[in-house]
Amino acid sequence: MRNRYFERNTDNREVTGLNMASLPDLIFTVLFFFMIVTHMREVNLRVHYELPQGTELQKLEHKGSIVSIYVGRLPSATGDGDFAIQLNNQVATVDDIKAFLEEERLRMSSEDQARMTVSIKADRDVPMGIIADIKQALQQEYALKISYSATEKGKTKTNK
Repeated sequence: MRNRYFERNTDNREVTGLNMASLPDLIFTVLFFFMIVTHMREVNLRVHYELPQGTELQKLEHKGSIVSIYVGRLPSATGDGDFAIQLNNQVATVDDIKAFLEEERLRMSSEDQARMTVSIKADRDVPMGIIADIKQALQQEYALKISYSATEKGKTKTNK
């Protein structure tokens, strides 16, 4: 005896079509989500640095008003004293800081210019003479808000 509930009628099979009308909306929604959430790295690091450790750390506000100066070793450096300064994507000297700051100020809005902060991201072994030269160049350009980057005590962060 055959059970009629398990019988299949193979004559009337029809595949329903997928409604593709909302697919472009979904794709653009996902695209916009990733465009908003993703942070693109603006600077390609040419110097290697290992940040010093600190205990009293604060996060910087207003990311648009932060100008970064990197101080570290070049990948081709052989000695212990071979430190270089990187401004944006170029290896530079202390004398180039003036033109760099002028260019960055032109790029910023007037609000960001007022709260511009220079973040020095230096290797833990950089001599203080280099840092003092950078600070003196910043003072001459009236960039008086200076921040030093560090990692939290117990954590290490190496940028290569």
